[in-house]
Amino acid sequence: MENTHIQMWEECLKIFKDNLPAEQFNAWFKPITSLSYENNVLKLLVPTAYFVEQLEVRYMKILAATLHRVYGNSVKLFYDYYQVGADPTSAITVETARESPSVQRINPQNPFHTAVVEDFDSQLNPKYTFENYCGSVCNKIARSIGEAIAMNPKCKTFNPLFVFGHTGVGKTHLIQAIGIRIKERNPHARVLYVPARLFESQYTAAAMAKPSRVNDFINFYQSVEVLIIDDIQDLMHKPGTQSAFFHIFNHLHQNQRQIILSSDCAPSEMKDMHDRLLSRFKWGMTAELESPDYDLRREVLHQRASQDGLTIPPEVMEYIAANVTDSIRELEGIVVSLLAHATVLNRDITIDLAKSVLSNSVKLQKKAAVNFEMVAQTVSDFYNIDPEQLFTKTRKREISDARQMVMYLAKRHVKMPVTAIGTRLSRTHATVLHACRNIEERLSMEANLRNDVERIEAMMQV
Repeated sequence: MENTHIQMWEECLKIFKDNLPAEQFNAWFKPITSLSYENNVLKLLVPTAYFVEQLEVRYMKILAATLHRVYGNSVKLFYDYYQVGADPTSAITVETARESPSVQRINPQNPFHTAVVEDFDSQLNPKYTFENYCGSVCNKIARSIGEAIAMNPKCKTFNPLFVFGHTGVGKTHLIQAIGIRIKERNPHARVLYVPARLFESQYTAAAMAKPSRVNDFINFYQSVEVLIIDDIQDLMHKPGTQSAFFHIFNHLHQNQRQIILSSDCAPSEMKDMHDRLLSRFKWGMTAELESPDYDLRREVLHQRASQDGLTIPPEVMEYIAANVTDSIRELEGIVVSLLAHATVLNRDITIDLAKSVLSNSVKLQKKAAVNFEMVAQTVSDFYNIDPEQLFTKTRKREISDARQMVMYLAKRHVKMPVTAIGTRLSRTHATVLHACRNIEERLSMEANLRNDVERIEAMMQV
């Protein structure tokens, strides 16, 4: 009879219903339908790939026993499932538990696909744009890749994009800037930003409500075109949420949807995260946001001060940039505190005020003893030259001037004998004396040089 396979599956459903709680039966077995049964091959239609995993992990024992009872011990089980909003894709064959030899997952076009709702809330913060994202060498690669994705989301060279770096280096700003630029170019794009903790709490709420809600949760995320998840490391030690995200990730990636992730550590440093997820995190581009360098710290201070209508004297700017080194967020907080003190207390913004604000806002490092290496490195950073060039015989003007500055500051702050300074730089003590006298004479006449010395000393915190 033509409907025999349907009748046989209905017999299976009766067994499942008699042996499982009603909620579990309604969530995981009632939605399944029989497509065919020929030559001992049973094909079942299930809603999603997530269904397949849950059936095999949680219900394989009763499933295998029931199928053997109704269809016989030679039955071979295959699944078909729909991917929400997807075109047909190639079949995927995977190994299953011992009771069932193999599962073939076929993804036909979804007949239940509904129209996309236009007013999709992307959860993006409008202040996080590329226009106010300060750039420097320390974030150049990550920013360039982010802009490339934003300008052409259909190019999946960098899919997924995995951005990592410690707290406060601008990860959230960058990944949201990508989403905002995509929305600016295509207002109807389904772009979604979500912190991993919120993603995890949504999954937990769905799982606790009733099993079918988990499928609704997965189906919603599989409908997104650009998924941006912040602090993905928060899914560590959350195996259930990781499993759900694995299926969402697979669906989005297979259907050429862009995935953007941020983390406070590299994938290789993640503990208790499924290996299958970690391997997928490395499929596209992994970019590190390093601690803000000196130029970036100055730019952040300048930009934030301009936004707040605050004028910060150069020497105060140098002092803050030299002392707040780890976090862009802390730099922005310092500007807010300076503004409050200057406005409420009607005080001028000075280094003394900056010191007071910094002592209350950030943990200042104890001033390290200045040594020759610190002087050489700081001068090289200030003049943007390779430190190794200071020790060569080159007489290029920019190198020679920097070398003289090293000699002057080493004598002044390190209290090194001129002979020792000359030895370090492969110069005679007479050369060092000449350099120091030259700098001292110029300081009395050149305001720009005095400013340079003050800025370098601020960078060395002396």
